[in-house]
Amino acid sequence: METVITIVVFLLGLSVLIVIHELGHYWAARIFGIRVEQFALFWGKKLVGFKRGDTEWRINAIPIGGYVKISGMLDESLDEEQVAGEPQPWEFRSKPIWQRLIVMLGGVIMNVILGVIIFIGLKYAYGDKFIMNE
Repeated sequence: METVITIVVFLLGLSVLIVIHELGHYWAARIFGIRVEQFALFWGKKLVGFKRGDTEWRINAIPIGGYVKISGMLDESLDEEQVAGEPQPWEFRSKPIWQRLIVMLGGVIMNVILGVIIFIGLKYAYGDKFIMNE
């Protein structure tokens, strides 16, 4: 039973890190008016999900990573129908390079912010411990 609890706690902790990272990409895209088609925790076949606005929010079956499917972003899916037409104003590929860079760095920026918050919390909770040299 202890092993099952360890695995569940590990997956929950990993899920929080993944969601925070992907939220960085999502929020950056939304700030610049880029349409986000899917926000997914994990990969593979959809287990549960719902649609709110233009975005489908889902939890998938294989507990490895996550992704944000951004409209107009050329990626491994190679959505050829979407790429064939002219870039639309809400698509990633129609935005200036600096906005695209911020969207791509959004996940890393959120990871750094989370790390700073964790260290501030640890400092607040435990304070400084000094060993006096005599």
